[in-house]
Amino acid sequence: MNGAMIVAQMLRAYDVKYLFGVPGDTNVPLYGALAQLRDSIQHVLARDERSAGYMADAYARVSNKPGIVEVPSGAGAMYVLPAVAEAHGSCVPMIVLTSDTPLSGEGRGVITELDCARLFEPITKGSFLIKSAAKIPETLRRAFRLATTGRPGAVHLAIPEDILHEKVDLSSVSLHAEPACRTFPAYPARAASQEIAELLKIASGAHRPLVVVGGGVNRSRAGAELTAFVERYRLPVVTTITGQNAILDTHELSIGIAGDNGFHPHANRALEEADLLIYFGCRNGSVVSIGWTFPAPRAGRKVIQVDIDPAVLGNNSNNALSIHSDARLALQDLIAHPRVHNWAIDPSWVDTLNAWRRSFWTKAAALPGEASKHPLRPQIVIDALARHMRQPHLLFADPGTPTPYLGRFLRLTERESQLFIPRAFGGLGYAIPAVVGGWYARPDLRPIGLFGDGSMGMCAGELETLARLRVPAILLNFNNACFGWIKALQRLHGPRDYMSVDFTAQDYGAIARDFGLHALRVETEGELDAALAQAFRHDGPVLLDIMVESIAEQLPPVYNWLRQAGVDPLTVDGRELGLPTASNREKIA
Repeated sequence: MNGAMIVAQMLRAYDVKYLFGVPGDTNVPLYGALAQLRDSIQHVLARDERSAGYMADAYARVSNKPGIVEVPSGAGAMYVLPAVAEAHGSCVPMIVLTSDTPLSGEGRGVITELDCARLFEPITKGSFLIKSAAKIPETLRRAFRLATTGRPGAVHLAIPEDILHEKVDLSSVSLHAEPACRTFPAYPARAASQEIAELLKIASGAHRPLVVVGGGVNRSRAGAELTAFVERYRLPVVTTITGQNAILDTHELSIGIAGDNGFHPHANRALEEADLLIYFGCRNGSVVSIGWTFPAPRAGRKVIQVDIDPAVLGNNSNNALSIHSDARLALQDLIAHPRVHNWAIDPSWVDTLNAWRRSFWTKAAALPGEASKHPLRPQIVIDALARHMRQPHLLFADPGTPTPYLGRFLRLTERESQLFIPRAFGGLGYAIPAVVGGWYARPDLRPIGLFGDGSMGMCAGELETLARLRVPAILLNFNNACFGWIKALQRLHGPRDYMSVDFTAQDYGAIARDFGLHALRVETEGELDAALAQAFRHDGPVLLDIMVESIAEQLPPVYNWLRQAGVDPLTVDGRELGLPTASNREKIA
């Protein structure tokens, strides 16, 4: 068997159903092998290597199986780098296969020669050059093990073209898979029983405990366990953007999204008022901590942190207790532990937080009637989308214009609904290819993509992919003819005049139709409702080209930006939320 077929057979042994990639000179033998296994493995053709990587990333986020992406040598390897870095930085299991130039041409000036093993080292858990076809099985096993164990991430394998052609006596190798490493988490860490007991002991002595949930809880599929634990002791929960809906957004104990981008004022106030913070699957990075300034230092406030990555424990906080554990296993153990009685929690704590939450949403409900009719404000689009989502959906959004408004105004009302945003490096051009990977992972859940026209310009070619594959995605393009996020930053504290952030307005609906999508142009609130209704009825890919106001024209819900502009971030559109003053804070305490 040649090396290419060994790769294909190993992928099949690991139950790989989809391989995302782009053809090139050096991966011809791999495609020949995949063609013989097309009944087991489907190759999904992308129009760009970066997009193929984002497809694999989204597939992994939704399925918890490693996303597999393959690219040819040279430029193909360089184009996929942003997607690999994003997956690795976001703790997404991914395996990257680069079909490399032949070993026989090493150092001889062969076209597209590149030291791919070194190229991928800084952005992966491991990057390996395979120099013998007999080494392919064990190296692939190592790749799956690395990608799915501990802190998940990306692993890269460079396989030279002549190694793909090389023949191997099968009696000399084993093509077995390691079953545990077909999904994440493989061999997960578990807390010691005394650590679980200590967590409950500390928590039971707190007056205003607060659970802070990060993306690690969603990654470990621990939503049901989280809900059972906090219901048992009536503990309020705030989440990061990536932790959203780990406990249903509409649950009484789900207070809202905390941090900088798209935050809820009442969720941030909960962080400030809490005397115990219990972080699950959250590294307490710069966004949730607003640059490590929030909540403000306070004597007596304790921190507990539970994370699958021991390197983040206590990295940004002085922890009273650090627990190295998979979030789901820790929550299972907390539920299984004998119930702790006589908690010191303030009986009005949850009610107070919910009063703040109700005040926020009451005022937010009035926003559509107060907003300008043309161009539409982004929050009006999010509000309308939420009203039309009557069943579970997977949402994929680019950083930029949609992100703060999704965090602020989108409430997910279905347990299976999830929102995915690339939060590690914030690269544009993610959402359109991501809906492809998400749909292959869960074809029963219709994907929705949200992005600005700055992103659209970076991945418009993948509209053809959606049409060709009949991915029934609903795409919302926030059309404002600019890089809105950067334009807003420039207005806040950049050049006196905008510089290099505006571009020519385009009819993206016409572009989408030329690629084979159904497309609608939206300019008014009435058109928006009608277009969304039509989009949800349509059984194929559809794009809504929505004319929106640039976020440079109004301050979006970004804590730091509001503070820099002299606006109190803990208000709703400048109106008081009924937050405690220094004089009455003791009553809440």
